[in-house]
Amino acid sequence: MIAQSIRCQNDLELSKKLLEHPEVIQVKETIARMEGKKNMGLRRRLLSSSVRLSRDMAPDIHRIADECIETLGMKIPLELYVFASPQFNAMCFKPEDGRLFVMFASSLLESFTQKELCFVMGHELGHHIYGHHTIPIGYLLGGDAKPDPRLALELFAWSRYAEISADRAGAHCSQDLDSVARSLFKLASGLTGKTISFNLNDFLNQIDDMQLVDAEPGISAPKEDWFSTHPFSPLRVKALKLYDESEHVRDDGMSKADLEIGVQSLMGLMEPSYIEGKTETAKFMRRLLYAGAIAIADASNGIGPKEVKIFEKFFGPGEFSSKLDVTRLKEDLENRVNNACLNTSIPQRMQVVRDLCVVAQASGRITDEERGILEHIADGLNISRGFIFRTIKLLIEPD
Repeated sequence: MIAQSIRCQNDLELSKKLLEHPEVIQVKETIARMEGKKNMGLRRRLLSSSVRLSRDMAPDIHRIADECIETLGMKIPLELYVFASPQFNAMCFKPEDGRLFVMFASSLLESFTQKELCFVMGHELGHHIYGHHTIPIGYLLGGDAKPDPRLALELFAWSRYAEISADRAGAHCSQDLDSVARSLFKLASGLTGKTISFNLNDFLNQIDDMQLVDAEPGISAPKEDWFSTHPFSPLRVKALKLYDESEHVRDDGMSKADLEIGVQSLMGLMEPSYIEGKTETAKFMRRLLYAGAIAIADASNGIGPKEVKIFEKFFGPGEFSSKLDVTRLKEDLENRVNNACLNTSIPQRMQVVRDLCVVAQASGRITDEERGILEHIADGLNISRGFIFRTIKLLIEPD
């Protein structure tokens, strides 16, 4: 099946790993028990809060859905819904009673061409065919019991690779890179295309310029969009361009292996690989993360058994001991911040700040003292405090 062959390899591998994680298994079992006791009522909520699009009401939308279903080799009844919203958005829900539900914002249906809608439809259906709903990321990250920090980072890394897979499903349905890029442009800009003339090369050049600028040291303004998954990420555009240049699309295209290497290189900023990395850059990032995590653990009421447990879940068993000089590490934090500024890029510093937010949130809530340390570190790294706010919001309300 072509749809399965184009799935992003890291999405596949990370999802298998996550589905074997004890915490993920436990949450899935809890959800299964809840669903076994009563119907979760998804279809009832959709019927009461949005408009179901019948074939008579929306023949063109259903034709697009039928084409995507055939292209992706799906065999499940589909219901389409629309809700009133000025923001371009679409979503696919976990199946209920043998039905799959896809919902669109009214503005998106009215502003996207049929080719563009084909990409959006294929993207949403891609989440289903690749089993993305089997990992309950919303429950894991948004529930009362927070996952350990390493699991949280793996969930975020997987969710971004899942978007890459869904994008490929949408591109496979659309078969038109210009329409795909135009869709992402509309999602990024909020423009309908009526007032401007879209140019694919200009749009892709903007992404290249962003990469070059973000690679330069000493940039005063951080680029938060490199860490965004919704509604738009320039990394997704670059990843789709690589896909379009691969043997999945062109007979003389780059190999599947080279495609996955290219995508992994693009997405590397969003992975916790520096924790095990051997480069000098990884060392400076890791040293800052270690001291920052210690300072956060000690911020409120000192380091107790709960803080030690969280710390060792992140860094590994035995990494915290009674011999650890907490005071010296906290005093050295400023030096490690300065070293990170001299030896890492803005996006890499943002990654450490983001990971420290994950560590702080692991206890269930971030105290004022912990937030103060996060803001102090961010200030020293020339990262806006707004990035901390948005990261914490995402941890509480995942995409």
